[in-house]
Amino acid sequence: MEKFEVNILGCGSALPTTRHLPTSQVVNVRDKLFMIDCGEGTQLQIRKSKLRFSRLNHIFISHLHGDHCFGLMGLISSLGLLGRTAKLHIYSPLGLEALLKPQLKFFCNKLPYDVVFHSFNTIQPEVIYEDRSLTVTTIPLEHRMPSCGFLFAEKQRPNHLIKDMIDFYKIPIAQLHSIKLGADFLTGDGQVIPNNRLTLPAIPARKYAYCSDTIYKEGIVDQIRGVDLLFHEATFLESEKARAKETFHTTAMEAAIIARDAEVKKLIIGHFSARYESDELFLTEAKTIFPNTMLAHEGLCVTIE
Repeated sequence: MEKFEVNILGCGSALPTTRHLPTSQVVNVRDKLFMIDCGEGTQLQIRKSKLRFSRLNHIFISHLHGDHCFGLMGLISSLGLLGRTAKLHIYSPLGLEALLKPQLKFFCNKLPYDVVFHSFNTIQPEVIYEDRSLTVTTIPLEHRMPSCGFLFAEKQRPNHLIKDMIDFYKIPIAQLHSIKLGADFLTGDGQVIPNNRLTLPAIPARKYAYCSDTIYKEGIVDQIRGVDLLFHEATFLESEKARAKETFHTTAMEAAIIARDAEVKKLIIGHFSARYESDELFLTEAKTIFPNTMLAHEGLCVTIE
């Protein structure tokens, strides 16, 4: 099975602690690296995770709060020092390019590669990246400023041909592609051979949903329904629900309710407030609603099977 991994580089909230760094992740899909958010310390965490800088070509920023993007300038500079020449694509809500361009001009005036900015709207879901095997779609969230999560979805692969059956019916090579895509086969004497006798279903496509800073929002449930893995912020415990609502964040219990209602397979919670001394409190609370929950922590790598 092709690689599909989520690497947690940082899972704290706005205030760094000795336990957690600000938010950043790397999604590894078939050895292509996609970064989500880039808080302070991200480039050091990439080194610790032994991920290859050269395989990182796309960075997705959920919103323009500092704990999600303060690491960008350092990373961009370091990539230049490493001799990068390939373009680096950065996707974000409108405004990031205007903020970074003056800094790039001052600190990275002779950068040996191009930084390409792509802005997206935060109102409606939008496909912002696509290649032969993957799409990345925004998940509109509700925070104190425009914010989106991201849905990474593998494209469904064609069915697998059953070689013995292909040989038995002497199917021409020219028709194999359409049969892999689900077509039946018509023999020379007019007999229809159903596709399910000629192929086996491909492994189901996998999906990962990342939901960054947001108030509890039931509206995302349909878009993330059934994903293999969901990361959802859980900044506060339920005892601080009023504070969560005031700051447009989510509690661990509310994140678990989203996971339960969306029927996801596994939930990771993170973006923990610095006010709490134990992450286990978040896990205990979330598991009362959604048992298949795990805590994010720096260095965690989750393989999506």
